[in-house]
Amino acid sequence: MSRHSTSRPQPEWGDRGGASLTTAIFVPVVLVLLGLLIACGRIVNAQSAADAAARDAARTASISADPASGESAARQAAEASLARSGLHCASISVVLDTRGLSAPVGQAATVTATVSCTAPLSELAVPGLGGSKTLTGSMTSAVDTWATRGNS
Repeated sequence: MSRHSTSRPQPEWGDRGGASLTTAIFVPVVLVLLGLLIACGRIVNAQSAADAAARDAARTASISADPASGESAARQAAEASLARSGLHCASISVVLDTRGLSAPVGQAATVTATVSCTAPLSELAVPGLGGSKTLTGSMTSAVDTWATRGNS
């Protein structure tokens, strides 16, 4: 008869619960990191929406005939772009440099739009989070060199 035992050795008392303790520490840390990753992704997405609004505003203004109509159309384009993105801004600011629309026909010119949107962090990152973040996008668009302008 063989004296070899087929039973496994019992763990020492010091090893009991080690896996549970490791899991209890590891899982919350992973969940917090995952939450931060999602929040950062949502903020980057919101920044992209602000950039798109600035691009739309600059392009809309650059094809206008004069600075006054360019500013009005650009503001509407920025607000519409932000609304399409689903980003809810507590306040929206559109600053335009439409001096290029006053340039003589045949001269190269540009229009620049800067769009700022102040959005609540509870919408951008984590529901229930207080505070807000201002997202700012700025874009420049070339004015058609040979297009007829209001002052020409």
